[in-house]
Amino acid sequence: MYTHLFVPVDGSELSERTFVHSVHLASKLGARITGFVAEPMPPLPTESSAMTSYLRQADEHRQRTEAHAQATLDRFAAHAAAAGVPFEGCFKRSDAVDNTIVSTAVEHGCDLLVMATHGRGALGELIFGSHTKSVISRSTLPVLVLH
Repeated sequence: MYTHLFVPVDGSELSERTFVHSVHLASKLGARITGFVAEPMPPLPTESSAMTSYLRQADEHRQRTEAHAQATLDRFAAHAAAAGVPFEGCFKRSDAVDNTIVSTAVEHGCDLLVMATHGRGALGELIFGSHTKSVISRSTLPVLVLH
């Protein structure tokens, strides 16, 4: 039925549970996984920041976010390898995370999005928002939500 799962993760404790459940599902389905991490863009320079200082901070940001994404995807890949599930990892920098998740899943030819939710409730969603709800509303692909 589903052969290519797209699984966005962020490196949190919730991501670790997502690794386990999505790998188990892919194993049962005989599917492969594309793991995905969206990292934030560097902050824009301010009027008071010197260009050389900004460029240095942007480069440090790039290195830090790339290292975080790679470490997260390496942990995910280890879970997949242990179960014999084919895995590919990718990351992008974006401030429009929800749109980037949806478009990247389509770019990779995935047929199911698998996401976790924090389950914060109405007040938590009002304050923090919900990437999962936003992805569900934007995606033409089916979305499986882990809670």
